Amino acid sequence: MSRKDELGRRGEQLAVEHLTAEGYTILDRNWRCAIGEIDIVARQGATTVVVEVKTRSGVGFGHPLDAVTPRKLARLRRLAGAWCAATGTSAPALRIDVIGVITSRDGVVVDHVRQAC
Repeated sequence: MSRKDELGRRGEQLAVEHLTAEGYTILDRNWRCAIGEIDIVARQGATTVVVEVKTRSGVGFGHPLDAVTPRKLARLRRLAGAWCAATGTSAPALRIDVIGVITSRDGVVVDHVRQAC
């Protein structure tokens, strides 16, 4: 596994721990279909939340949240619909969140942006 893949997996695990501590229930991780992948699907109360996780080892190339473009958000909306259809989940309330994780020698910072779209 490459260093980048390891960093990504660590970031996703930290995001899961953050969500769980905030009271979310994790429904799915790394769900894939023909149009892409959803990092995390969670539930907060009655709301289904699709979570994109971006992890960096610093901000030399910008904050991880900057990597989520309007195009990426549009794809996440399509993926959310595909996940609901594939799992037979009725999601009367659906939200897309983005979690940016920065790991460095100084520690870990987790930024959670709710309703990114």
